[in-house]
Amino acid sequence: MLIEAGKLLKKYSRSEDIVARIGGDEFCMLLPKTDADTAKSLVQKMHEDSERTSIDIAGTIIKLSISFGQGTMLATDEDLGEIINLAEDSMRRSKLFNRDSTRSDLMASIRATLLEKSHETAEHTQRMTSLAKKIGKELHFSDHLLFELELAADLHDIGKMSVDHRILAKSGKLNDEEWAEIRKHPEVGYRIAQSTSELMPIAEYILSHHERWDGSGYPQGISGEQIPLIARIISIVDAYDAMTEERPYNIVKTEKEACKEICSKAGTQFDPALVKLFVEKIMGHKCQSPAQH
Repeated sequence: MLIEAGKLLKKYSRSEDIVARIGGDEFCMLLPKTDADTAKSLVQKMHEDSERTSIDIAGTIIKLSISFGQGTMLATDEDLGEIINLAEDSMRRSKLFNRDSTRSDLMASIRATLLEKSHETAEHTQRMTSLAKKIGKELHFSDHLLFELELAADLHDIGKMSVDHRILAKSGKLNDEEWAEIRKHPEVGYRIAQSTSELMPIAEYILSHHERWDGSGYPQGISGEQIPLIARIISIVDAYDAMTEERPYNIVKTEKEACKEICSKAGTQFDPALVKLFVEKIMGHKCQSPAQH
């Protein structure tokens, strides 16, 4: 998305104009000898062009979303920094005005493609999100963190959009090549999330949701509290729901059996403190440590 945004700005810049990236997903365009009306007209043209531009991200067609703002220096003794601040304020107002509809369209497009390609069900995602939110509330997450937790639970497998659907649909054991393809999905998901400001805050959680407490997970092999807390929560609720959901390759476990399995992997696959909270507080079962089995 950043590349496409840069291309669009360059397309409308004149030889004397300067286009520069000034932040994670922010660009600045300096227009010498340009009055406010001309700048406003240019912004309108770029906005209309951006709305006609779509990008293919791992098979998902997403509309390019750019919020524009402008500021005009009327005298040479004016502070350029203040003018840039005015432009940023204008841009933020534009973003707030358009945010909800744009985000809704983007999320709907991504979810639809993910459900189609990953062979996961909407019900699985809903159950995961509900369980994750319960854990977040027990941990006294702020509304902001709860939002990130729910979004990450919803879209943690976004990288599977790039995996061959025949591999995802396979009911038998995966061969080494197929397994290697599957293991790429956290990194692919991370890159997809990093490409759009709406998902950038959850990119690290997507990258880390297959890490294990003992360091034997993937893709980074990090361990313990190096793994983001939200990724540790997702790991538990994803495993639990996979065990209790009807799937072609799965012998369905009861709630109690699944909780026992989760407990048996506390300290190896899962964060032991989170396991205890999930099994005992959320699910209402007793969790024995592996040593007590």
